[in-house]
Order: sequence, then C-alpha cells, then structure tokens
Amino acid sequence: MRVSSIVVGAVVLLAASGDVVPGGAAPQRRVIDAAAGRCGAGWTAGRAGRRTLLVGNSGAAVAEVTLVDAATGAVHAEVEGLAPGTVRPVRVRLGAGAYRFRCAVEDAVDPVAGPVVRVVGPGRGGPAVVPVGESDLYGPARSYRAYVTGGLGRLASRTERLRDAVHRRDRAAARAAWTPAHLAYARLGAAYGAFGDLADAVDGLPAGLPGGAGDPGFTGFHRLERGLWRGEPMAGLAPVADRLARDVRALRAAFRDERVDPADLPLRAHEILEDTLRVELTGAADQGSGTALRTVAAHLEGTREVVGVLRPVLRPRFPALAEVDAWMDRLDALLRGRSSLGALAREERGRLNGTVGRLVELLASVATIAQPRRTR
Repeated sequence: MRVSSIVVGAVVLLAASGDVVPGGAAPQRRVIDAAAGRCGAGWTAGRAGRRTLLVGNSGAAVAEVTLVDAATGAVHAEVEGLAPGTVRPVRVRLGAGAYRFRCAVEDAVDPVAGPVVRVVGPGRGGPAVVPVGESDLYGPARSYRAYVTGGLGRLASRTERLRDAVHRRDRAAARAAWTPAHLAYARLGAAYGAFGDLADAVDGLPAGLPGGAGDPGFTGFHRLERGLWRGEPMAGLAPVADRLARDVRALRAAFRDERVDPADLPLRAHEILEDTLRVELTGAADQGSGTALRTVAAHLEGTREVVGVLRPVLRPRFPALAEVDAWMDRLDALLRGRSSLGALAREERGRLNGTVGRLVELLASVATIAQPRRTR
C-alpha cells in the first residue's frame, strides 16, 4: 500500500503503517471514507493550507483513492491498495478551490466520485498532476514498438556476424563483432519486460545460478564474452554463438506478436538506468570485454528514446523535464570516448555514479506522473 502526495518533479512517500497521524499539521480527526458507496463521506469544508486528512476504508474490497481538483481532475494525492478496515494519513497542501475524492474499488468497472468540498482562505496550494489515461499512452507505445522492431533487426544481423566470426575461429574478429551486437541489445531498454525468459537467455549473468559461470544455464552475450576474453578455445565457443543467434532470432520472431504495454513505458523510464547503476556501474556485468561504459551509453540512448516518446504526455505535467534533458546531456558528456570502468579515476567514477543516480531520482517521478489512472 502506498500513500503519496504529488510534488513538483517527485513523489513523496508518506507514512504507510499503523493508524497514527505523523507529526506536523494538526490532524483532522474525522475519517474520510473510501468505500464505493460512501466515497468522500466525512470530509467537509475546510481552510486552505497544509492539511493532514485521515482516509479509511469501511468497505469490503481494496480501494485506490485519489484526491482531485473537482474542475480539472488534477491529482493532489493518492492512496494505493487501501485495505478494508484500515485508516491512513494523507498530507497535502490545498489552495482555495473545489476538491473531491475519487475511489476505485477492486474489481469495480468505474471509479466513484465523492461529493465536492470547498476549501477557502488564503494559502498557496501544492502542485498537482492532470491524470493520464491509458489512451494517452497508445501513441508513445506504438512509437516505441517501432523503435524496438528496428533495433531487433540490427541485433539479429550483428549477432549473425558475431556467430560467423566465432565459427571462423577468428578471436580478434569475434571480439570486434561482440561489442556492436551487444550494444544493439542494450539500446532496447524498455522492451526487456516483453522479452520474457529470452531476456536472460540472451543477456543473463552467472550470478545466482547454481553453477555460477560454469552453469549450463549461463548463455548468451555474457557467456560468449567470458569465453572470448578469457582464452577459451574457439571451437568450444561455437555452440555458445549458435545458441545466442538462435535465441535472438526467437526473440525477434516472438516480438512480432507481443504488445508493448502502454502502462509499462512510464515505469521503464527510470528502471533502465536504475539497473545500470546496480549492474554495469558496479562492474557486475563485465565478463572481460571492459565495455561497461559503452553499455551505459547504450542504456542512456534507450532512456532518451523512452523519454522522447513520452514527451507529449510529460511536457504539460512534468516541470523537471528540462532538468532531465540537461542531466542526460551531462551523462553523455561523461561517457563520450570512454569504454572501461576500471580506467576511471576515483573522482570520475564518483561523478559518473552521482550523475546516473540523479537521473534515476528525477525519472522515478515519470512512473507516477504518467501512470494511467481510471477517471471515469
């Protein structure tokens, strides 16, 4: 269960355990109901300013509750997964105007709108986000699907060249072909969720496998990378290259029938670089090629593409969009001409980690701002 209040460029997670109102503004003792037949009951006219509202669920089903501007539908706060019989505090800053609660009860077709409540008095209201409907994301999803389809074609052709070099037993040519093929996969970013088990077959790591790097389940780019850069016999790597090429072909074929879920795109905006920070920038992915920073650059390209297709949705809702662009440019400058993580000085590595971390922090808001919500 999550309680959140919309703020410029971020989402603040509030207390989500127990029924005690946290410190700060004086609590409003009356509980506002989230049950379908009583949505918003218990909330009466109030004064503008910072408020702590108690939201409870007297119904029999889990509810998702949003506090919205009655005129525009802009979301000021939300409580996700409010279980029956629970009460949660929501802190908001409201200006003078008309507001209402909207309650979406589990398994119900449409959300229920509560009564309009007038808030009066001086005081600036907090920022709010006009909700995004799933239909707003259809266009971005189609654009991203086209991007992935083109990327899979490049991945397939580059993987075949890599396979051919391995079969010729030309280690230098195979190493040269490995990097562009792997980067073609790394640029696909937000599509990973649609790849299923083939994602691990193509780009999995040995961590977590029972036999580690020697486990039969360790396949794909990183298995081949390990063999090429650690001197394994080329003849023994031919089956690895064959399996990789076969899995890439299967991935390309399967994607033709896959649907890019529009609701997934906002989540992927930050998840790509979140994984980058956790895997590539710790060195966990490197099996010998020393190309971690080129992979980071490819992930940045994938992130730019996601932000790009979402830009029409984000531009009127996300004040930090220009800041995201500036930080992406800063990261691009830090990565330009670099390949090996190990070649970075300590200060450079800290600057790189800090830049990616800041981007992840900024992009995390996209998942909430562009999350499709039921409004009717």
